[in-house]
Formats: sequence, C-alpha cells, structure tokens
Amino acid sequence: MANFHQMLAELRLERDQLEEAILTIERLAAGGKKRRGRPPNWMRAITAGAPGRTRKPFSKETRARMAAAQKKRWAAKAKASTV
Repeated sequence: MANFHQMLAELRLERDQLEEAILTIERLAAGGKKRRGRPPNWMRAITAGAPGRTRKPFSKETRARMAAAQKKRWAAKAKASTV
C-alpha cells in the first residue's frame, strides 16, 4: 500500500515538472524573436534554481606564488619594452 503512495507522489512530481516545461515553452513561443537585454523575471526564476559553479578560494601561499609569478612577468615585459 505504501508503494502506491510513493508511486503517486513521484507521478505528481513528474506532472508538475512537465507542466512547468510546457509553460516555459509556451512563453518562449509567444515571445517570437529573441529579446535584447535582461531576461524577464519568469525566465530568471527558472534559471536561478540551476546549480552554479562554485570555486574553492586560493590559499594565501598560492596567491603569493601567483603574485610573484605575475610580478616576474611584468618585470620581463618592462625590461623588453625598454630595450
């Protein structure tokens, strides 16, 4: 009996996802040509739930090595431009 309840819950979830997809496609079709500028709020709300790329911050040691390497590149470029 509990299995039927789980199946119903999954089917309802799938139905909601399909209805949302249909609504999105209808809105895109009604829009016609591509818009310029910021997307409308309804479209931004859909893409906001998408997982974004998270980046791990660099350690102090890594940032120091990167800064030293960049200073070395700048020095080499400055030396080449004066010669």
